[in-house]
Amino acid sequence: MKNPIKIFCALFLLSCPYTGRAQENIAPLQYQPVSPRPESRGSLLRTTALSLPFFEDFNQAGADPDSTKWIGRQVYVNNTMGVNVISQGVATFDALSQYGIPYDPVSATALLYADSLSSRQIDLSAHVPGDSIYLSFFYQPGGNGFTPERPDSLMLYFKPKTGIAWRKVWSKSDTALQNFRQVMIPVTDTAYLHSGFQFRFVNKASVGINDDVWNIDYIRLNSGRNLFDTAVNDVAFTRTPAPILKDYTSMPYRQYLAAASAERASNFNTDIRNNFPVTQNIARFGYEATQSGTGTSLGSGSDVNRSIGAYGNSDVTFSTYGTTPAAGTYEQVVFENKYYLESPAGDAYKGNDTIVGRQVFDNYLAYDDGTAEMSYYLNLFPTLPGKIAIEHHLNQPDTLRGLAIYFGRQVPMATFKYFSIVVYKNIAYGSSPADNIIYQIENQQPGYVDTVNHFWIYAFDRPVPMPAGTFYIGTTQPALSGSDSLYIGLDRNRISGNHAYYNVLNVWSPSLVSGALMMRPLLGEAVRSTHMVEVASSGEQPALFPNPARDMLHVSCPGTLSALRFRIKNILGVNVSNGAIFADDPRIDVHALPAGAYTIEFQAEGRQYPAQKFIKQ
Repeated sequence: MKNPIKIFCALFLLSCPYTGRAQENIAPLQYQPVSPRPESRGSLLRTTALSLPFFEDFNQAGADPDSTKWIGRQVYVNNTMGVNVISQGVATFDALSQYGIPYDPVSATALLYADSLSSRQIDLSAHVPGDSIYLSFFYQPGGNGFTPERPDSLMLYFKPKTGIAWRKVWSKSDTALQNFRQVMIPVTDTAYLHSGFQFRFVNKASVGINDDVWNIDYIRLNSGRNLFDTAVNDVAFTRTPAPILKDYTSMPYRQYLAAASAERASNFNTDIRNNFPVTQNIARFGYEATQSGTGTSLGSGSDVNRSIGAYGNSDVTFSTYGTTPAAGTYEQVVFENKYYLESPAGDAYKGNDTIVGRQVFDNYLAYDDGTAEMSYYLNLFPTLPGKIAIEHHLNQPDTLRGLAIYFGRQVPMATFKYFSIVVYKNIAYGSSPADNIIYQIENQQPGYVDTVNHFWIYAFDRPVPMPAGTFYIGTTQPALSGSDSLYIGLDRNRISGNHAYYNVLNVWSPSLVSGALMMRPLLGEAVRSTHMVEVASSGEQPALFPNPARDMLHVSCPGTLSALRFRIKNILGVNVSNGAIFADDPRIDVHALPAGAYTIEFQAEGRQYPAQKFIKQ
């Protein structure tokens, strides 16, 4: 069965072309917010087996699974893709490789085995079937991404004692969003009771139709269990703390100080979930706010005796603090809001009893939280342009320097599409009779960059002075150019107004899509476009050896550079690996690449080095 949202959009377009909701659409993300680095060969060669109990709730910093428990970097660990999670952190399976790109970047209809997550070896050799070992976990199809389509599925495999073939012991094909459900799998077959037991999750995905998201959480493997041992005796934080700002998620600190009381929300909050099957009382909980870097205390608060019913959630809310430490005009300022709770008696896991939210003040205005769960695009009328405009406000005059856009990946890639960036004082909506354009740059193309947040920066060719008050900034996609359906990142966790407007029939309309479009105006000092880097001469480029290479590619850093970012592409120009190397260990692990010819590009300190070729044996 195909995804019902997509079917609705398609039928609506056929029956009532270019009218109503079908002008706006959402699509799979097709690009992870973070591209994990390939796992090191040393990590792969670790042989020490784990012992029972095994527990994982993906409550660690970063997007990679814990390498002490897992082999592989294909899944994406996060706290944004799950809905009604068991505790903070889930592992997300989709159609994207560990490098954040589709497994098949060419075919839009490919159905293939995608992400996998394998446990490290677990020593079960001292156990017998009577020890009653069970593996349990929670799973959720879709979450904040698209739900899977049959025959797309999530599967679980066990590694038996003899031979190399893994055995599939469980699978599920669901097509509707649902709350997390728990699965109990016995591990009593003697074939599994050996010193090198492993389990592996794998998903099957259709790349171009849907990104087929599965989330898993709260994995437990232990002896002395039974089929009815389903209680999760744990009280945990779930949702990342909300910003202290009322509307923006981030803004320049000088803009905040100009109207701090108006910009500050009356309260900020997070959630506590009681996973016990009975009511629990939280004796004490609270928060501590500090300024990152200086450690300056900004505020604190606590409360006592919160009763939460079985499997219930409780909103933890505190009044926002009014402390406003001094800072330079263009300095980045970060507040860290750390929540904590005192677990009730019998709580099985303390690691999820704290959670930290970061309030960033930087050189941009944002409604998004920096992570995309889906993509947004417009269906254009053939002879009319498509326009997007996002409303912003300034509390004092400032200088507009550029625009950062998070583009969703598309199959095939959309690098050939064109658009313009437009800044408006007003758009022809409401009381304004016409668009009032302040600035415009044409013939821009989307970019996809391997940074933490994947925003592509467009620097303006001149500073644009802006008065205090409202303005709009967005894109225009030209008609009859093949530039329709350009994917923009969509943050689905935005729950208040998205401030977005669209125009595909020469009429502006407020967006009906829930979530924030990931476009960020850049203010203050001059910025550098992502694609504008100094090209270093070939005489000072890094040297590669050995070439051909089998396992490790050694790199000599030119001059006094301490680090180099790299990107490896195959002969089709597809990015297959990226990351960074450092002077104290200037090696790139290429053992997992198929044999063949590749190009590698280096960048450091604003310099782009010419691409070099190497052979992987």
